Amino acid sequence: MQLLDDHVVLITGGGSGLGLGVARQCLAEGAQVAIMEIAPDKVEHLVAEFGDRVLIRQGDVRSVTDLEALRAAIVERYGRLDALIGCQGIFDGNLPLRETPVDRIDSLFDELFHVNVKGYILSARVFVDLLEENDGAIVLTSSTAAYAADGGGLFYSASKGAVRSVVNQLAFEFAPRIRVNGVAPSGIANSQLQGPAALGLEKVKQSDIPKEDFLEQFRMLAPLQHLPTPEEYGWLYAFLASRRNTLMTGQTIVADQGLFNRAVISFGSKAGGIPVGVVTG
Repeated sequence: MQLLDDHVVLITGGGSGLGLGVARQCLAEGAQVAIMEIAPDKVEHLVAEFGDRVLIRQGDVRSVTDLEALRAAIVERYGRLDALIGCQGIFDGNLPLRETPVDRIDSLFDELFHVNVKGYILSARVFVDLLEENDGAIVLTSSTAAYAADGGGLFYSASKGAVRSVVNQLAFEFAPRIRVNGVAPSGIANSQLQGPAALGLEKVKQSDIPKEDFLEQFRMLAPLQHLPTPEEYGWLYAFLASRRNTLMTGQTIVADQGLFNRAVISFGSKAGGIPVGVVTG
């Protein structure tokens, strides 16, 4: 028996990167899948890959109208919903606050928090009754940036910290019928996370960083030295979305390849820092 046999799973932001990897893994685990994606070109690619196997709808997670139309389509096709997985997100270009133009702060804050936080809150509100009917699950995407500095700029980090709090509060409010958890990834191979339009970076993606440069930096920091694909993260989302998870709610799992367990003193021998054997105090 697969993890998601007899499950109907919705993935928001499922058109590329992490969301697409999660969708593929949910299908591999036996789920019936629905995907919401805002970009028309990504919707076309989804249709080309999945055809009629997946319910695919173009829409904006910031729009109650779009979410309610998606809800109606899910009910019409499947008659129920067992899990909501939120994967949509926008990066902030890792821009320090002192370098952020003051006249862009309002639009930058609104853009990131509306997609990265409000979109999850609206989705939870629109689908809560369907999920409750089936003792369902919600899985949201935070980030290691919610736990430690320099995983993004201020606005991205703050928005991902807010997602952690959303997970905690919704787990409390929706118990005992709905399990609410989060996943906090670190590096993702071929990440399609885009920059904000507020800074003119909407066509810039994390995957634009030269692959070897990114891998070298990641391997210096992460003990496992393996940069996971979106599909590798997908099984973790699938488990949290499944009825087999009878243990956890209100938790955000840090999937960091050992990043937060990184070396300090002995790291110097690998990166030209403090030499091994030198005592500091």
